[in-house]
Amino acid sequence: MARQVKIFSGTSSRYLAEQIADCYGSPLGDVKVARFSDGEFSPSFDESVRGCDVFIIQSTFAPTDNLFELLLLVDAAKRASAHYITAVIPYFGFARSDRKDKPRVAIASKLVANLLATAGVTRIMTMDLHAPQIQGFFDVPVDHLDASSIFVPYIKSLNLPNLIVCAPDMGGVHRARTYAQYFNADMAIIDKHRKRANEIESMVVIGDVKGKDVVLVDDIVDTAGTLTKAASMLIEKGGATSVRAFCTHPVLSGQAYERIEQSLLTEVCVCDTIPLRKESNKIKQLSTGALFAKCIQRVYAYESISSLFVKA
Repeated sequence: MARQVKIFSGTSSRYLAEQIADCYGSPLGDVKVARFSDGEFSPSFDESVRGCDVFIIQSTFAPTDNLFELLLLVDAAKRASAHYITAVIPYFGFARSDRKDKPRVAIASKLVANLLATAGVTRIMTMDLHAPQIQGFFDVPVDHLDASSIFVPYIKSLNLPNLIVCAPDMGGVHRARTYAQYFNADMAIIDKHRKRANEIESMVVIGDVKGKDVVLVDDIVDTAGTLTKAASMLIEKGGATSVRAFCTHPVLSGQAYERIEQSLLTEVCVCDTIPLRKESNKIKQLSTGALFAKCIQRVYAYESISSLFVKA
């Protein structure tokens, strides 16, 4: 008998889970979340998952309840005798804490990996981790999806005459180089020094951007401080013609929306791994539903997923 695939969603990612289930051609499974007056909650499956390949879709952006709800759903599926449990985490929260960069700090992404393993996941599916080496924190298979397969077709459609790809910091050089090699374009780098988290002390552009249409690529846009300052520097000091940012995960906290609206950025293109809090004329959101659905199909059929991604 063929194994049955069942796709479920946590509370925060239902909008995306509905797209994924629709693209996959399967109805979204029934989940109920009972809530108590003190704030505790208890999710449960309203249908049998015994012997099924279960895919639970939930991004773990703030609040932390989203992460804990995912853990409870995984635990519930394990105790209900699911055959295979894949946690589909479009945005993997706490990924920015991936090492000890100073004494006496936690490595949160490793802790989250341990929690998911303890809960009972047999596979992880996620997109554009802040640091690819986080895959090594798991002892189960990790399908690391690449947003380039979504962004590249859109960049092509822009027909930018003098395209140059720019990394917003040293950590994003590998990602930017992949885009630059694909488009056979030059690359620039912004060397920035932070005074503290979310606060930049200095920035320097490495590379010639004069008269160029700059494409900044990054995994996360949080407060938008880096992107907006980079756009100003690239245009006012570097002589760039235009600056567009392509960031997978729109965290967009604090004054991010206001900064983007008032910036010299032509547009900020993001994925729907996190829902937008409000509309903006400068923010364009692209769907990841079809990509995740294809990956679920290939994982179920034991087929390769690497062919879905852009290669330099």
